[in-house]
Amino acid sequence: MSDAPTSQRTLGLFGATNIGVGAIVGGGILALAGAAFQATGPGAMLAFGLNGLIAIVTALSFAELSSAYPQSGGTYLFAKRVLAVGAAFYVGWVVWFASILAAALYAIGFATFLLDAVAAVWTGAPAWLRGQLVVSLVAVGTVGLCVQRLAKSAGAGGNWINIVKVAVFAALIAGGVWAWGRDAPPAAARLDPLLPMGLGGLAAAMGYTFIALQGFDLVAAVAGEVKQPRRVLPAAMLLSLAIGLLVYLPMLLLVAVAGVPAGVELDAFVATNPNTIVARAAEVFVGPVGFWLVMVAGVLSMLSALVANLFAASRIAQVMARDRTLPAWVDRSAGKDGDPTKALWLTGGIAAVAVAAMGDVGNAGAASSLIFLVSFALVHGICILARQRRSDHDGFRVPLWPWLPALGGLACSGLAAFQGAAVPAAGGVAAAWLIAGFFAWILFFEGRARIVDAASELADPDLLALRGRSPLVLVPIANPSNASPMAFLGACIAPPGVGRVLLLHAVPLRDDPEHDDAAIAVATDVLGQAMRAAMRRGVRVEGLATLAVDPWLELERVARARDCASVLLGLKDLATPGVKERLQRLATRLPGDLCVLRAPPEWRARDVRRVLVPVGGRLVHNALRARLLGGLLHRLDHPLEVTYLFVLPEHAPDADVGRAERQWRALARDETSANTRVEVVRGDDVVAAITGRAAECDLLLLGLGRSRDGRHVFGAVVEQVVAEVDGAILLMGQSPGARFAEATARIAHATPGGAPWRVV
Repeated sequence: MSDAPTSQRTLGLFGATNIGVGAIVGGGILALAGAAFQATGPGAMLAFGLNGLIAIVTALSFAELSSAYPQSGGTYLFAKRVLAVGAAFYVGWVVWFASILAAALYAIGFATFLLDAVAAVWTGAPAWLRGQLVVSLVAVGTVGLCVQRLAKSAGAGGNWINIVKVAVFAALIAGGVWAWGRDAPPAAARLDPLLPMGLGGLAAAMGYTFIALQGFDLVAAVAGEVKQPRRVLPAAMLLSLAIGLLVYLPMLLLVAVAGVPAGVELDAFVATNPNTIVARAAEVFVGPVGFWLVMVAGVLSMLSALVANLFAASRIAQVMARDRTLPAWVDRSAGKDGDPTKALWLTGGIAAVAVAAMGDVGNAGAASSLIFLVSFALVHGICILARQRRSDHDGFRVPLWPWLPALGGLACSGLAAFQGAAVPAAGGVAAAWLIAGFFAWILFFEGRARIVDAASELADPDLLALRGRSPLVLVPIANPSNASPMAFLGACIAPPGVGRVLLLHAVPLRDDPEHDDAAIAVATDVLGQAMRAAMRRGVRVEGLATLAVDPWLELERVARARDCASVLLGLKDLATPGVKERLQRLATRLPGDLCVLRAPPEWRARDVRRVLVPVGGRLVHNALRARLLGGLLHRLDHPLEVTYLFVLPEHAPDADVGRAERQWRALARDETSANTRVEVVRGDDVVAAITGRAAECDLLLLGLGRSRDGRHVFGAVVEQVVAEVDGAILLMGQSPGARFAEATARIAHATPGGAPWRVV
């Protein structure tokens, strides 16, 4: 399922820290120092320092979540476990894009530094060599080469690059300190005024440069590949962030106080060298050697940061694809190490488009900083919710909880809001991506993602506990003889561990006190017998007896008052006058799902071995079916075989048959881990095809249809099948919340020829 590790755990403390250091150290300060100095003057180091405090607090929330749930996926994984699947998609969509934009930023930075280095050597280089078109072409080519390299080797790599660049920065800082010591008073005077643009300039610089400290989160994104994750993950995040700050803060201070030529103002010097300000400053206090050391470190830093972000973003995409919140083919791996080749190429392709669209490090940095700030604010909120709902994990714990995560969330949210207002282009990029995600979700991903999520909830009860849910299945009973099988089937719909079954006995109220007293006594006895029978089967059960003028209306009232996730009805004869209309009204007004069982008296749910599932063109009932099949598989003590039956017209082409088999076989894998078989048959009589195979099964699952106004209806096929099949039939109607998803998905997945069945 979705929480399975993506590959063997191979990264230790050094390897995990290397991923964070690769993304943090060097690339951010070299690419964005110019933008920071232009926005706030010498106070750029203060902007980086405040960002560092926010990043440290954020790293603590990441450390708690990733050590408590050490699987790959990072923020997306946290959201999936604590929030609903739809919210998790949007979080993953944002975080994936944030890493893609970071990769685009560092690809542009790499190309800029490389071409500046070429121009410094080639004094007669034409002006177009450093033009935006050439920068974009080199950046796109670099992205392609990095993706190809990652697709052929495990891990983010770059160990030697990180060692070299940290050593280079250490040497530069030492040289800067020596230069500052030679001329301390004039150098110190360069810090006055510290914030010539005021607090607004400081906030702007923080917004532009927050991306420079991004990278510790990439460690969480690959947590499934980290050894001893509960110990290594927090240490790697904080260590990589500490190394980055130990490089950034001294370097920015030295640029301002010792890296500006005599007689030149800092703002003028930065305006002349916006992209290479650190290299030019190093040239001032160390000489030409300093310039070339920074250029070499810049090329290496940008390259390692690009590789780290592509590596982590591809893992996020792979985990999302496994949950079907991205296309299933993105999950395909290649090579003995299981590297997600498809996810890498998709991520690299979008990064290349982003490079071509932005082409400037300032725009790329502003957009990626904004999106990361939004995602980090969400992480703080998720950390608070996760601890509230499950405080007994054995991972790292944030100190001063919940005040520290709340403070971090407010800081990230406030800075993101300021950034969106101060840099409209960054806000526009974020808004465009979110809008694209909205349509992608409702048109392409929601149907199958909800199916996989429903199956995951059955396989992992902790998922529901972390989401703060304890689903209640309402089972009305009137006869104690069938209470046990009904409670058992209700328990199959309710997730194990956290799900509950509520047995309801609604006594018809009459104007006869003696009758009412007797009816209450009978109801108490029926509930007592039913609850004892259910508990013997290991079902978490509750009982409720009520007096009601109309049992149908009482059923609806209790379901709404208790916010029941599902209602399971047992009816002897669906052809009784008025029953169909009552069921259709009930299904439309219930807060959750409706299941209706019609079974022979001797039928028992615990004896089910073979299930027949006729499937058509819609996915609307599949999440409910996934919960039921998962519950049966969990509670039965023998194997379960599920047959999916798909009926095509008599003269359907062979290509349609093969395509339907492939599509429904993939859907069956998402829906259940039971033994499955897909049968695609040709025939113009759908009812005959279903009834012919129903005699071979122990349970037939049928979905209720929907009218144009969204009401559940008994379609002609369902009515005929119910009339002709003598065995057990379970009719399912998923809650009204699936209507919009069904309608939009039907449009998105319609076949080119307009056939009334969905491509999955």
